[in-house]
Amino acid sequence: MQPAPKRQLKLEIPANPTATYANMVMITHNQHEVLFDFIQVVPNDPRARVQQRILMTPAHAKMFLQALTENMERYEAAHGTVAVPPRPESLADQLFKSVPAPPEGGPRPGETDEQE
Repeated sequence: MQPAPKRQLKLEIPANPTATYANMVMITHNQHEVLFDFIQVVPNDPRARVQQRILMTPAHAKMFLQALTENMERYEAAHGTVAVPPRPESLADQLFKSVPAPPEGGPRPGETDEQE
């Protein structure tokens, strides 16, 4: 079998495309779609506004991830590594994180050394 011929697309960009700034994205999914809510958070404002909602099939979302990864690698090769702040601890992490092991032979947190 011969591979299908490559499809040629003619990209049309409007004269004045609208740019939307987002500094956060919330990603959710179901069995058939991946949903991206691009959000703008402004300092000193408790509100976070969804600027755009984009839906993709899981396959398209994975191709988007691959394209973004490739482009970030090219960006960092040209401009240096992008520093990312550490991810804040989630509520689940806070509630269910491991309790450190007690010192050898010492009591566990909440226990005393006293014997009954």
